[in-house]
Amino acid sequence: MQGPPQADLTGGHPPAFTGRGLRKTYITGETQVHALRGVDFEIRKGEVLVLLGPSGSGKSTLLNIVGGLDRPTEGTLHYEDVELTALDDADLTRFRRRQIGFIFQFYNLIPSLTAEENVRLVTDIAENPMDPARALELVGLAERRAHFPAQLSGGEQQRVAVARAIAKQPGVLLCDEPTGALDSETGVRVLETLDRANRELGTTLILITHNAGIAAMADRVFHFLDGQIARIEENSRRIAPSEISW
Repeated sequence: MQGPPQADLTGGHPPAFTGRGLRKTYITGETQVHALRGVDFEIRKGEVLVLLGPSGSGKSTLLNIVGGLDRPTEGTLHYEDVELTALDDADLTRFRRRQIGFIFQFYNLIPSLTAEENVRLVTDIAENPMDPARALELVGLAERRAHFPAQLSGGEQQRVAVARAIAKQPGVLLCDEPTGALDSETGVRVLETLDRANRELGTTLILITHNAGIAAMADRVFHFLDGQIARIEENSRRIAPSEISW
């Protein structure tokens, strides 16, 4: 029986992540849920990768494992030359703090802090942080840095969340439905911000979405089905977020 497809590396891009035989089984009482069923993949350093598939197909599980928030039941995962699946909890936490930025559908900003202070929460504990004002400038909010979340639109709040994620200058940005709560115009602004972080900072960008149109801004797309990567699609070119058909 042929295994799931593997991404081949082209153009000399080194892999950021290499996963082999990743399985994740959740047990609730007598019920077993097979969230991942033996997944093999390589994720290129500096690429934009979109994960598509129905709810429950394994996208978020893979994202959480790649980000060091969860561990696989079986298999190995490497980040560059480090085997993440061999790290203890303390070392995995250090990896997550140094290398991973997270952006979710909901912004999780602290209401009593300004935009700049929300970003500074991360830079104060990061090893090689970007100046918070610079991070807000990158997301187009330099003039809003003294505003509180309640004074910002939903799209602006999400861009503050992006600034917070990129301010620690992570190697990888993991985004779980970052435009899910936004209208199309605002969503495009957020995607433009993420695209800029990828192009200007060289950040590897992995993005879960239910909007198939967003896949066109990616280098590659992993299509998930029943806990496996059913198909890998490579785009001949990345389109700008402003060209996406919603």
